[in-house]
Amino acid sequence: MRWIWIDKFLEFRSGEFARAIKNLTLAEEHLHDHFPGYPVMPASLIIEGLAQTGGILVGEAGGFAEKVVLAKIPRAEFFGVACAGDQLIYEVTLTDLRSEGAVVDAKAFLDGELLADVEIVFAHLDNSRANQIFGPKNFVFTQQLLGVLDLAKAQNRAREIAGSAPSNGQPKEASPPLAD
Repeated sequence: MRWIWIDKFLEFRSGEFARAIKNLTLAEEHLHDHFPGYPVMPASLIIEGLAQTGGILVGEAGGFAEKVVLAKIPRAEFFGVACAGDQLIYEVTLTDLRSEGAVVDAKAFLDGELLADVEIVFAHLDNSRANQIFGPKNFVFTQQLLGVLDLAKAQNRAREIAGSAPSNGQPKEASPPLAD
């Protein structure tokens, strides 16, 4: 089973930027053990949520033609902790995209304050080679996670349709665009 550390995309600009949300609840088993009596989201799982957001951004920029693999994390700084009941906002900016991989600048925010600042490097693997090495289940582009992106795109289209309908003679304000 693969864990998904994104609940919803709030904004998605193809090849540029993604903003996603993660709600932390006591329904998540990892919070029961880390730490008992003080349920803290492990820093490694915050990085994983940022990497999933960035991996979808990088993969979508290339039309999901290749597998995206987390290659390294050159820098990760944390400025606090997130606990059960908190809501994290992940913001990921694609800073470099090449045929061999990509680099993203990833930030996690808690109550509008910077919680984590991480640089993530991804590598591209062609699908046949990736499946030989890792197997098909070890990648971020699962149907479940891609469904989160599809939901965001559908919600954006609905907002665009509602935004184009006049209300009292005035056009409604549209939400930030999501890639199609």
